Amino acid sequence: MKRMKSPIPHTKGSYAKSLNQGFTLIELLVVIAIIAILAGMLLPALSKAKTKAHGILCMNNNKQMMLAWRFYADDNEGKLVGASEWQLNGRRVPNWTAGSWLTLGSPKDPSNWNHEQYTRRSPLWNYCGGSEKIWKCPADKSYGIDPSGQRVPRIRSMSMNNWVGGPAWSASGNQWKTYTKESDLTDPGPSMTFVLLDEREDSINDGYFVVDMAGFPGTGSSYKIVDYPASYHNGAATFAYADGHSDIHRWSDPRTMPTLSKANIPLNVPSPNNQDVFWMQERSTRTINGSR
Repeated sequence: MKRMKSPIPHTKGSYAKSLNQGFTLIELLVVIAIIAILAGMLLPALSKAKTKAHGILCMNNNKQMMLAWRFYADDNEGKLVGASEWQLNGRRVPNWTAGSWLTLGSPKDPSNWNHEQYTRRSPLWNYCGGSEKIWKCPADKSYGIDPSGQRVPRIRSMSMNNWVGGPAWSASGNQWKTYTKESDLTDPGPSMTFVLLDEREDSINDGYFVVDMAGFPGTGSSYKIVDYPASYHNGAATFAYADGHSDIHRWSDPRTMPTLSKANIPLNVPSPNNQDVFWMQERSTRTINGSR
């Protein structure tokens, strides 16, 4: 008859010890250290990925707004909407923002939160597919305060090149072209003329983004930053061009990217020899007689 093997004996004490055995303090500290190291490696990558995702979404918003801009021109005999409202040869050129004026100092001002009063009254609204979100970069964290006291995202982060739609910036002199019709966009051409960009939350106000052409191309001592472009995307801003494409441009001069302020920053600031200013000038307008 086959005999069964007897089980390995366990004493009461050794069994209790096996049940109660856990991490020692040193082992726990090692695990915590490993988690901290992994978090230190992963969090910057996650943050960078989030910033990149914001940039892609922002580019898409700009592209959708450019379609609205082009559809408006198609329905109005090639005439361009104004960067601000003005009169051209007796004709009213409408303001693309419907007159909103954003300010960090007055978050309860309807310009900061009231889409009904501004966004939906824009001459471009009928071409926006009913979307209010395409007017604002998701990386812009500024807010308005609505009548119920709730914080809501501000209605807009975009501004429009003053030379596209007008009116002209008189401080640049009267030799620069103001493009008021699609057919005017011959130099530097639609693919090199930006129409929309995201402006810094502490700079943006009327949606009329000024590129002062003083000093272009070769007198860098005269360069100024009148309005500040955004730098949300790892020191870069999103631009949309007259041919419909959009891209992200990274700034090179720290003066273009001052520290964000809780109030609106001073504008129209001298910035001699700033190559970021030159970059925007190159993509804004040319002289009326065709020379640089």
